[in-house]
Amino acid sequence: MVNAKSIDPTATQPWQRLADLARSSSGMAIGSLIHQDRDYLRLHLGEITFDFSRQRVDSPIFETLMELVTAVGVADQRDAMFAGEPINTTEDRSVLHVALRAPASTSLYVGGVDVVRDVHEVLDAMADFAESIRTGRRLGATGREITDVVNIGIGGSDLGPAMAYRALHAYRSPRITCHFVSNVDPADLTDVLATVDPETTLFIIASKTFTTQETMANAHSARNWLAETLGADAVPAHFVAVSTALDKVVEFGIAATNVFGFWDWVGGRYSMTSAVGLSTMIAIGPENYRSMLDGFAAMDEHFRTAPAPNNVPIVMGMMAVWNRTFLDIPTTAVLPYSQHLSRFPAYLQQLTMESNGKSVRLDGSVVNYRTGAIYWGEPGTNGQHSFYQLLHQGTDDVSSDIIVTANPDSGSNDDARRRHDMLVANALAQASVLACGITADELRSTDTADDLVPHKVMAGNHPVSVILLRSLTPFALGLLVAAYEHSVFVQGAVWQINPFDQWGVELGKKVASGIVEDLASGRSEDPRLDPATQNTLAEILRMQANSD
Repeated sequence: MVNAKSIDPTATQPWQRLADLARSSSGMAIGSLIHQDRDYLRLHLGEITFDFSRQRVDSPIFETLMELVTAVGVADQRDAMFAGEPINTTEDRSVLHVALRAPASTSLYVGGVDVVRDVHEVLDAMADFAESIRTGRRLGATGREITDVVNIGIGGSDLGPAMAYRALHAYRSPRITCHFVSNVDPADLTDVLATVDPETTLFIIASKTFTTQETMANAHSARNWLAETLGADAVPAHFVAVSTALDKVVEFGIAATNVFGFWDWVGGRYSMTSAVGLSTMIAIGPENYRSMLDGFAAMDEHFRTAPAPNNVPIVMGMMAVWNRTFLDIPTTAVLPYSQHLSRFPAYLQQLTMESNGKSVRLDGSVVNYRTGAIYWGEPGTNGQHSFYQLLHQGTDDVSSDIIVTANPDSGSNDDARRRHDMLVANALAQASVLACGITADELRSTDTADDLVPHKVMAGNHPVSVILLRSLTPFALGLLVAAYEHSVFVQGAVWQINPFDQWGVELGKKVASGIVEDLASGRSEDPRLDPATQNTLAEILRMQANSD
């Protein structure tokens, strides 16, 4: 039952001052700001530099943002999360993804249970299993080694593992290939099954409740595919589960010893360091996986202890609040200049928008300010030949996160280094042009024809954060993802919303269940549906009837 208290952040003095500063800063130019002392906007942690110096923020704005952090009690909310208090108030749950990467030497008790000890028991079991696959010790039903792993999940049970598998390409085992199936569209699973051999394939079914519609539909199809070739008795040798629903898993045909559990205090979009990461561990090995967890843990400890002005997630989160709420910038483009981070924007879409796409405060009152920006993006340099035109000369303001590695992810020869230097040059050039632009006078000084000047002017002044990784290592990936996780938390704390529920996802699932029944029975006149949906359903049924 919800019994949450919240404050109205707009009633605090820092919020009101920020609103005044936003109005008075309308003419503030990033191109001028960057010539001032901006060292306070450059933060370093481990293998990453977080550079916020291209944000439309000066010292008074930054100081007032830090005052707002105090005024709305971000530190208190953070400490409550780390203590295991049920800060997910609408579901009365703790939020403890931080426990998933806590060192084994620590303890954290929730309901009298040391959850860190439970986490490491699962991690140890995952490590044993992963090594048995990687070394060929665990075989398929016909005695052949496993060479392909198919992760079947959706949302957080897919996006995190798929992103990490791509990101950590340099650390993957050359003898094991992972595949990721999430879409209930039959083409997703069918395309993967066409490339693998049932005798050498392991399926990981990732569903906390083992009832997720899309995941279970794909799981049953995969089981049928395997059983048709190898027989139903082969299923236990080729299927494992990541779930809490042991009875449903066993009923499916997976042995209880092949179930890796997690807990209701792990939200799906925060679950990549839970047993959901089993495919990641198989791919990169337990040692590299634990290095990634160490990166998460390092950012967790930094977020928990560092003073607000030097705290990466707090500063990152407050830049997001400033841009979204006070500057009314509706979207953030995530632009990784790393091909191996190509899935990172999709991962962040769920993390950010499912968390902070909310319009009511903790106490149920309606917000009267902008929350949750729209996150999207593609890797550079591809995006430069696609949507950057709108970023530079479109009619909407867009903030950007440019992520770049100092060293190449693949290849160490001179040719790879030259191409990587080209990649880095483009990243820095885009950050500069987005932030500073080019004026009509500057264009005229280059002998640009007068009639072309207005077409070539770029206003610039678009806020940009540059996140620089020394290399894309497992540890650095952990730091990066945890920084965004906690930034999302900070934004939710300031906006006084709950970043850990997702009721907006549920209604569509419920309505879809009824439409599935209608399609199976050939019925379109369903009184539960609106007239437009009934009409479309009737048209679909006609098309299906005439498909032969």
